[in-house]
Amino acid sequence: MTDATRSARVIDGKAIARATRAALATRIAGLGFRPGLTVVLVGEDPASAVYVRSKDRAAREAGIDARTIRLPADTTEPALLAEVARLNADPTVDGILVQLPLPPQIRAQAVIEAIDPAKDVDGFHPLNAGRLADGRPTLVPCTPLGVMKLLAATEVPLRGARALVLGRSGIVGRPMAALLLGADATVTIAHSRTRDLAAECRRADVLVAAVGRPEMVRGDWIQPGATVIDVGINRLPDGRLVGDVAYAEAAAVAGAITPVPGGVGPMTIACLLENTLTAALARRG
Repeated sequence: MTDATRSARVIDGKAIARATRAALATRIAGLGFRPGLTVVLVGEDPASAVYVRSKDRAAREAGIDARTIRLPADTTEPALLAEVARLNADPTVDGILVQLPLPPQIRAQAVIEAIDPAKDVDGFHPLNAGRLADGRPTLVPCTPLGVMKLLAATEVPLRGARALVLGRSGIVGRPMAALLLGADATVTIAHSRTRDLAAECRRADVLVAAVGRPEMVRGDWIQPGATVIDVGINRLPDGRLVGDVAYAEAAAVAGAITPVPGGVGPMTIACLLENTLTAALARRG
């Protein structure tokens, strides 16, 4: 590793997530009740199963009453919607998360829209998405919220900064842009149809990459000294996990950068716990 590579400040998502979870545990311990989070897992997708176990462990450590409902892969859409309706009506459940992806016979959007917006700790319900777009308080998707907390913890100035979000999904890209706009950044959303994508990236003081293409963003796409947040996590044929950014190249140019793994990922779970607490307090007035 060269001196230039070492020049970028590494944004330690694990450490920031650990501090976030510890602060949440302290707040929850003083509440007099335990917020309830229920995760619904349909089928046996290995990656989803690992992720759900991580969520369950982190929630319990924070003092949240975490439950997981496991349904077989052949569960029908009406059966899953009935389960969601039951959880909506359960007063002990403050947060509901239906793990994605779902089997092909179930429409994910139908399930998302069936969740009570007040219990939608993923922040995907159209009502919550609309509130976010309007700049109103709401439950925010966990990954974009985690990115904002990483930027705040590392004191990255956003007011007036040029921010580029690479990716336009409703899960990360669009809510990410709304949050950055709310922080008074000048925001551009870029995507696969953007002309001269590299040039757009070079203009950014803050670059958030969320496209799901391994090492797509090269070092010469980055403005010297920029902050690079890599949301992507991609497994290569040799088993290595890499982000959407060519890390070594980017670290030689950027002022600060998140690693993959160990950057944004840990913050997603931490923010799920925070959303659960937010939902629990809102439901209790």
